[in-house]
Amino acid sequence: MDTGRRDIDDIIFYQNKTEDNMIGDSSHIDNEKENKRSIKRRLFSYFAVALVASLVGGLISSYIGSNYIFSKKESTNEGEESYIAEKTYSVNDSANISQAVKKAVNSVVGITTVKVQRYGFIEQEIDGVGSGVIIDSNGYILTNSHVIGDGNAKQITVLFENGDEKSGKVLWQDTALDLAIVKVDKKDLPVATLGDSDKLEVGEIAIAIGNPLGLEFQRTVTSGIISGLHRSIKVDETNIIEDLIQTDASINPGNSGGPLLNSKGEVIGINTAKIKSAEGLGFSIPINTVKPIIEQVIKEGTYKAVYIGITAVEVELYERQFGIDLQANNGVIVLGVTPDSPASKAQLQIGDIITKIDSQDIENMNNLKKALYKYKKRDKAKLNIIRNGKEMEVEIEFSELR
Repeated sequence: MDTGRRDIDDIIFYQNKTEDNMIGDSSHIDNEKENKRSIKRRLFSYFAVALVASLVGGLISSYIGSNYIFSKKESTNEGEESYIAEKTYSVNDSANISQAVKKAVNSVVGITTVKVQRYGFIEQEIDGVGSGVIIDSNGYILTNSHVIGDGNAKQITVLFENGDEKSGKVLWQDTALDLAIVKVDKKDLPVATLGDSDKLEVGEIAIAIGNPLGLEFQRTVTSGIISGLHRSIKVDETNIIEDLIQTDASINPGNSGGPLLNSKGEVIGINTAKIKSAEGLGFSIPINTVKPIIEQVIKEGTYKAVYIGITAVEVELYERQFGIDLQANNGVIVLGVTPDSPASKAQLQIGDIITKIDSQDIENMNNLKKALYKYKKRDKAKLNIIRNGKEMEVEIEFSELR
């Protein structure tokens, strides 16, 4: 800065003048003493101003530099936008996460299981550990289906925050959804608040609570953001879990079945899986998927899905097996119709290709099965079908449960 440069020149000037007039002129000595004191005062003033400015600047930067910054990178083939996110932390974010955790953490439970694994004629008991979340004060626990061995666990034990342990009984589970509801004999439990996963947006705060790597690290909290929506992952040769929430909040073995929270401490998803070959790729099942199931299980003790009454297979598999072109890009082809079923009453025929149910695209039978979860007995829906190469629409009423 120019001002700083002038200060340096002044000091050099007075030093030279003092050396030239040290002998025989005391007035110069007095003047130079006064000048030096003046310079010191000015230097001190500049130092004080700089110190105050740096402190204020530090406080401001720690406050405003604490958000998630996004820049659009590109558009994918599906029309979804891809983002680069830089994670920074703020006092406000930390406070929100802390409050959200306090609200929900006592509703998170540990789940241990004993499963029987058969190797030919030999049976071996295998211990498992996962997480769950209390959804009703009378002992109803929501978790993953794979946590409880897809309903085949020999023993299920639920561990609560206060140290209590209770045996659990599976009331409902679905491998395709990877969800299950377990009941324990315990009342007046702290219940998690369920949020609205349909309102999520990419970039929102996401908080995971669970038991990573076992009960030694019970109720571990990790945080991040919602990295993507409507994701699909293949969990095995026959099952693809669809419409998942993607998050970079750390999810590890043992976190399965635990809640994914928003900044309000509301459950927006149930953590289910992570991609082991990459960091920051965790997935959660949207809570709205299971809300109607929770309601029915608590009310009736179990859940029965509406029944459509068809035998069908996905178009791609049918074309591959029989070497024919059905002239349909997606959907399921009807191979059989059960008499007096909702499908029969809707006049569905063998050879019809179902491509949509209401606004939901249908890709395969698992996809169709999951779509039926949001319907109740006596609900009606519109099916988009292709019959003899022509698109048409039929109405079906779900009059039966199974």
